[in-house]
Amino acid sequence: MTRTYVITGAGSGIGMATADLLRERGENVVGVDLKGSDITADLSTPEGRSQAVAAVLDRTGGTVDAVIAAAGLSLPKPLTVAVNFFGVTEFVDGLVEALSASSAPRVAVVSSMASLQPNSPELVEAMLAGDEVRALAIGTALSEKGPQVGYLNYPSSKRALSRWIRKVGITERYAGNHIPINAVAPGTVITNMTKDLLATEQGRAMVDANVPMPLNYHSDAIVIARALAWLTSEENTHMTGQTIYIDGGADATLRGDDIWS
Repeated sequence: MTRTYVITGAGSGIGMATADLLRERGENVVGVDLKGSDITADLSTPEGRSQAVAAVLDRTGGTVDAVIAAAGLSLPKPLTVAVNFFGVTEFVDGLVEALSASSAPRVAVVSSMASLQPNSPELVEAMLAGDEVRALAIGTALSEKGPQVGYLNYPSSKRALSRWIRKVGITERYAGNHIPINAVAPGTVITNMTKDLLATEQGRAMVDANVPMPLNYHSDAIVIARALAWLTSEENTHMTGQTIYIDGGADATLRGDDIWS
C-alpha cells in the first residue's frame, strides 16, 4: 500500500535525495521547503511552522504515514537554532494527530555528527525547555562574539534535537500512539551546502580533522536517504529515541570504544 511521506528540506540536499528515493519506490511524497517543493514554508518562525502544518493537513486530508524532518542550516547565527530545533520539533509535534491516523506512523529527523562536538549547555537546555525566545537570545549572544563562537549554534541545535527524540519517543504522545521517532546523524555529506568547502584542500583538511571518516570517506546524500527510508518504513516497529551515526566511523574514531562509562 502506498504511504504518504512529508519531508521538510525537500528542495535540496538530503531532503531532496530522500524525496526522490521514496517517489521512485512509488510512495506519495509531500515536500516542504522555502522554495522548489510542494509546500512553500518558512520553518524559522512559529507562524511559518503553523502554516506549514495547516498546508500539510489540507494536502493530505489529515492522515500522514511518516514525517522526515531534513530541513536545516549550519550558519553561526541563531537562525540555525530556529530552523534546526524549533523548525523540527514544532512541525513534527503539530502532525502527531495526523500521524496517529496512520496504521504505521513513523518519524525521523536529521541530526548530525556535530551533536557530539562542543556546544553551549545553556543553549541546549533552553531549547529542550521549549523556550525559543531565550534560546534565540543566547544564540544571538554567541554569534556576536564572532563566527567561531557563533558556530556553537549548530552543534547545540543538533545535540538538543538528539536529546529531544529520546525524551518524547517514550511518551504517551509518541509511543502511546505507536510512533517511533529516531534521528540520523550524518558525517560529511556532499551537498550544495558543503561542496564549496570540500572543493579546496584546506577546506577538506579542516572538515576531516573534525569529522574523520575512515570507512568510504565522504558520503552522498542518497546514503542518508536510504537510512531515513528504512527508519520510516513499516519494518521499523521497535526502534525509537535513537540517533544513528552514518558517519564513516567518525564517532568510533573520536570517542573510542568505551561510551558506556
